[in-house]
Amino acid sequence: MFANERIGDGLAKILPIKFSTTDGESTMPIINSQVKPFKATAFKNGAFVEVSDADLKGKWSVVFFYPADFTFVCPTELEDLADNYAEFQKLGVEIYSVSTDTHFAHAAWHNTSPAIGKIQYTMIGDPTLTISRNFDVLIEEAGLADRGTFVINPEGQIKIVEINDGGVGRDASELLRKIKAAQYVAAHPGEVCPAKWKEGEATLAPSLDLVGKI
Repeated sequence: MFANERIGDGLAKILPIKFSTTDGESTMPIINSQVKPFKATAFKNGAFVEVSDADLKGKWSVVFFYPADFTFVCPTELEDLADNYAEFQKLGVEIYSVSTDTHFAHAAWHNTSPAIGKIQYTMIGDPTLTISRNFDVLIEEAGLADRGTFVINPEGQIKIVEINDGGVGRDASELLRKIKAAQYVAAHPGEVCPAKWKEGEATLAPSLDLVGKI
């Protein structure tokens, strides 16, 4: 997995954590790695539900970490996801928001905030910090999660990662674009999506003939 190296108040870069092996040190990239096991309680549609890593398999999923309930940038991001939830559903994508708050805090926030009240997707509580640690987005000294977005394929592999500094909110429409690209590539082996690719646009088929011609 990856660890966060910070400079000042911002997240500077993502570093691979090194694992010791019999041959010395090696690294495990987060892209294409399997989601680690977890169990948690979540709030969804007025009820508390149990969620585990098994729920992330068999379909495309987004695990969307944010620092805390009852804050400022967080509700704008979660409302943006809620406003676009139907579009994610059309793609067969389920959304799981995660913070280190409890599921009780999620329920209270959902019942009091007009923005959060729009949410129909699953809001996972991570008070044990297990899930945040699993995805390497935990700010240990604060007990809070970074703004981390993870797109997971039906096989439980992480295909897209985005981690922002606390003051930088994310965009659901850009996340939708990336998911469409990931799904296209998964369904069309041998093709790749260039920069700013949108559904219906031309893709690339990497080959010797293309070298130096783009």
